[in-house]
Amino acid sequence: MIRMKFMSSIVVVVFLLAACDRKPFVEHKLKFEKINASCEKMSAAFRMTSNFGGERFEFEKCLPADFTKEQMIASRQGDTVLIQFTQPAPGKSGETFSIILDIDSYPKYNYITIDNDTYAIIPSN
Repeated sequence: MIRMKFMSSIVVVVFLLAACDRKPFVEHKLKFEKINASCEKMSAAFRMTSNFGGERFEFEKCLPADFTKEQMIASRQGDTVLIQFTQPAPGKSGETFSIILDIDSYPKYNYITIDNDTYAIIPSN
């Protein structure tokens, strides 16, 4: 019985030490839908929802008509997650897309920069 408790304790300690040695990462999941053929009536609303798996951001973005999810890049710089979207080519008009962006990152980040706009991350209690 004592030996079994000792072995269980060792397994727990090894698991905890392994869990503490996490490498930094940023993962994302992007959903988007074209909602307007121009960018003239694009909403400026920006919504963030926090949960145990990260944050969800919902907003509208002016993007090229042929935008694909491969044209968005997520990276990390210090305590900021950087999101970069491909912009419409000069002389070409963009279209309005509804964007849902899920971000999971370790360690915790305090800011997100989407193209040239930076937002502080303040999770709700």
